[in-house]
Amino acid sequence: SGKFNTTTRRSLYSSMKHILLTNDDGFDAIGLKVLIEALKPIAKITVVAPARNKSACGHSLTLEKPLRMVCVEDDFYKIDDGSPTDCIFISISNLFKDGFKPDLVISGINIGANMGEDITYSGTAAGAMEAVIHGIPAIAISQVCNDLCQDIKTDWDFALAKEVIVKLASKILSNNFPLDERKFLNVNIPPIKAEDCNGIKVTKAGYREYGNDTHRHLNPRGEEYYWIGLHPLIWKPSLNKDCDFEAIKANYVSITPIMLDMTSYNDIKSIENWLTK
Repeated sequence: SGKFNTTTRRSLYSSMKHILLTNDDGFDAIGLKVLIEALKPIAKITVVAPARNKSACGHSLTLEKPLRMVCVEDDFYKIDDGSPTDCIFISISNLFKDGFKPDLVISGINIGANMGEDITYSGTAAGAMEAVIHGIPAIAISQVCNDLCQDIKTDWDFALAKEVIVKLASKILSNNFPLDERKFLNVNIPPIKAEDCNGIKVTKAGYREYGNDTHRHLNPRGEEYYWIGLHPLIWKPSLNKDCDFEAIKANYVSITPIMLDMTSYNDIKSIENWLTK
């Protein structure tokens, strides 16, 4: 029937770890299919994903209209016009009841990088953000692309991404999450074959440099509209070459610990002094 029944499946919670998956590329995205395939052998999987692509939607929650959660198949749901944040928010309170929560939330595998300030735009990162707000360990994972892998959606084997996510998920499911509350792991996979990877680096978020790739057009009625393009991955070099961009460039997997507290603590005293002048 595809219905999630907490009563009949309650025994599964005691015998298996449970991973909740989402993404921002849509419920039929290749990255999500790869993630399910990689993780099914190690945990029970429930998927709640947007019905269509919601890339760059950020940590947005839909408040102005109702949302429908549609069962695609057993333990697999899509939310019509919902964001990754909606998917996590709704599923935690409606699919996981009686005090149960998933043991881990994984958002991805996104097609494209989520590094530097792009994390603030990212719907992939937002799914992980929402999870840690609810006290659930979380990972956001993205497959970086470049000009050498334009056909990544159809002919990329994702072997490195699968190897990394299984390793990380297995450690977390053994009650070994390395972060405090309201923090998550942001993982970026270099666009190389698994055998060419130099290892894993723990990185800081880099300093992304942006252009303004905005295209002005006219529709058939003469009305003006704008289309935002894609910016190349350009960044400001870090002093110790320890940011996510540089790790990817050097063929390392990048893992960046991200916290939701965006307070600039070093500036509190200076702002207090500024206000008194």
